[in-house]
Amino acid sequence: MLKKIGIIGGGNIGGVLAQELAKRNLAKQIALVDVKEPDLAKGKMLDISEGMPVVSADTVLEGSKSYEVIENADMIINTAGVPRKPKPDGSLPSREELLSTNLKITDIVSENVKKFCPKTMLISIANPLDAIVYRLNMQLNFPRERLMGMAGVLDSSRYRFFIAQAAGVSVENVQAMVLGGHGDSMIPIRSACRIAGMPVEKFVDPDTLEALENRTRKAGGEVVKLLGVGSAFVSPAWSALEMAEAIIFDKKKIMPVSVRLEGEYGVEGLFIGVPALLGANGVERIIEMDLTDSEKEAFKKSTEAVRKTTSEVDALIQ
Repeated sequence: MLKKIGIIGGGNIGGVLAQELAKRNLAKQIALVDVKEPDLAKGKMLDISEGMPVVSADTVLEGSKSYEVIENADMIINTAGVPRKPKPDGSLPSREELLSTNLKITDIVSENVKKFCPKTMLISIANPLDAIVYRLNMQLNFPRERLMGMAGVLDSSRYRFFIAQAAGVSVENVQAMVLGGHGDSMIPIRSACRIAGMPVEKFVDPDTLEALENRTRKAGGEVVKLLGVGSAFVSPAWSALEMAEAIIFDKKKIMPVSVRLEGEYGVEGLFIGVPALLGANGVERIIEMDLTDSEKEAFKKSTEAVRKTTSEVDALIQ
């Protein structure tokens, strides 16, 4: 259990995070900041607080429009940003189209994290994921073990769910890894996908696998279209919580994390989803997977897609 966890952004993801962090007793104090009127964060935290006796938790919850509420937080989970929503023609904006607006929000987040909790561990969820974490890194200059993006855990969960459905097995039987950027260039690693330790091809034919991998890449947009307003929120929150618990309980758990690469996979200075070991010190180790030739090529293309977006970051802030 940590002394204090701060959540930035009181939308749907922030709300799920607050209630789950409290229910799971992951910190003595949970702080939520959101600038929305009249006082969204305070209202959400009061609502959750009033249910604490029901779930037998004594977590102290506080919400505010002021960033001061996150002061001295041991961990921050950043959800701040506008979500994707359908355009008038029914099409969806890409995560990258959100970049300009969410960069401005990210700079406010960085300024206040630096001011109120400069030694925190930060997990970011806001999209476009890899570019936002890249900007956070520019502003905060944290050691790489203390700054990471949540994307691969969610993408891998989606892949696992689709595979389990197709194979007719429990999701607990499916192991899978999705790497690369958090967008249409993400890479479901078929060579590492196992069902009860056996190759996935034993249960699912190649054509179906290809369709499921394409569905995984588009899974976020599928949810957005069905919801009509907003984007996925429960699965991203649970995925961030899996990362948080690995750190809080020093699990030494390997999962795909968007982290700054320093030569691994032949990449320097970009935040890319790769397998990482998470423990009490945050990102404690980067794992370099043995990829097939086609997977290596796909990883290279995904890296270039992330590089393009981060170049747009550099251009926008000049």
